[in-house]
Amino acid sequence: MLLPKKVKRYCPYCGKHTVHEIERVKKKKASELKQGQRRFRRVTRGYGGFPRPKPSGREKTSRRMAIRYRCTVCGKRHHAPTIRTKRLEIGEG
Repeated sequence: MLLPKKVKRYCPYCGKHTVHEIERVKKKKASELKQGQRRFRRVTRGYGGFPRPKPSGREKTSRRMAIRYRCTVCGKRHHAPTIRTKRLEIGEG
């Protein structure tokens, strides 16, 4: 999917339609201190093996891509609903 670098859309902070820059949201590093990760480390410790069955069935053909819009007037950022696509390209489109 090809998206333009700039698009005109509604800014909830300005209260009007302004030009927004599009940027893709990158995944941040997962914290080792979260409860789920601590539980996973505790259960997989030693010779126990994986704590739950491996997922069976086919893999999904596309991934969810999160997009962030930055208003060029006020500089605030806001999200839109995620897009499901194989490949996301932000450029002249």
